[in-house]
Amino acid sequence: MSPAPARNRLLERLPANILTGVRTECELVELTRGDVLSEPRERIRDVYFPTDSFLSLVVKVAGNASLEVALVGNEGMVGIPLMLGAETKPLRVLVQRSGKAWRMKAEAFKQMTDTSEPLRRELNQYVFSRFAQVAQNAICTNAHQIEARLARRLLMMQDRSHLDPFHATHETLASVLSARRSSVTWAAIALKRKNLIKYHRGTVTVLDRKGLEGASCECYRGSQSTAAQIQTNASRELSALQST
Repeated sequence: MSPAPARNRLLERLPANILTGVRTECELVELTRGDVLSEPRERIRDVYFPTDSFLSLVVKVAGNASLEVALVGNEGMVGIPLMLGAETKPLRVLVQRSGKAWRMKAEAFKQMTDTSEPLRRELNQYVFSRFAQVAQNAICTNAHQIEARLARRLLMMQDRSHLDPFHATHETLASVLSARRSSVTWAAIALKRKNLIKYHRGTVTVLDRKGLEGASCECYRGSQSTAAQIQTNASRELSALQST
């Protein structure tokens, strides 16, 4: 199974021999936008390492409303509860962008994390970044205006799409931001009037990346700093491991 057609940055930080072992246990699957990979309290059967897809971890709030607590692309994985000794997920896992992902059976994942210290170390780094993202999302939802929150969400989507334009409807954005659709529409209009983005029928193009970062709240910059620090720490640990 060749790694060439699909890259996951979390896996690629592993030593070559560990990466080979992980890929042996994985299959490359195609995910479709809108698919639900799992519901809350369902038994975890598989873990996913997205490549050019990305996934939302969503919690239900009042009524039929929902809130996205984390967005996972090729920087990470879905299946963290298994590392913490849990058998079920507390959140819905929703495909936000169609694309590929490496899928591994839960049993194989648990066995590998139990026996491979380098894999467990790398995943622990990622768990920390995930917790930081969840905490920042909670702060963002309660403390920041919808325009800044929308700018942050579009930046996160572009980071994981690795292309322009990308798909993002007002309805989907309203759902993951736990906001009214009309509020998202007005926020998008404001960003468009500033020539930061353009959109048409669910397709968004970022025209001014630096300007959109300026319009975003500090949560985006904070998450980027955390990710950069984790990447630095992981690189240092990998270099030390390879030199021994």
